[in-house]
Amino acid sequence: MIAINSFDPLTLVLLAAVNPVVVAVAFLMGRSADQWQKLPIAAFAAALAGFIAYWIGGQVGTFAIHAIGGEAALLTLQFAFGLLWATAGYWFRAR
Repeated sequence: MIAINSFDPLTLVLLAAVNPVVVAVAFLMGRSADQWQKLPIAAFAAALAGFIAYWIGGQVGTFAIHAIGGEAALLTLQFAFGLLWATAGYWFRAR
């Protein structure tokens, strides 16, 4: 079981960087974007989907969430990593 501590920057960065939901949603939406202006929308959708998966994991018992305050940082970091993955998907799309 993963223990999430309050305001632990390394844990928050790792959770945001390796969240498979963020990677999949951002990359696939980036691939389907026909304009670069749609990449922040893809990143935001990926961050929300990743946060919902994080919340469900906490409710089911996969994560022992006992600290409050890191959720806003996690959403922001997932947006940043989602923007990177959406950009990668945009560059690797079929033209």
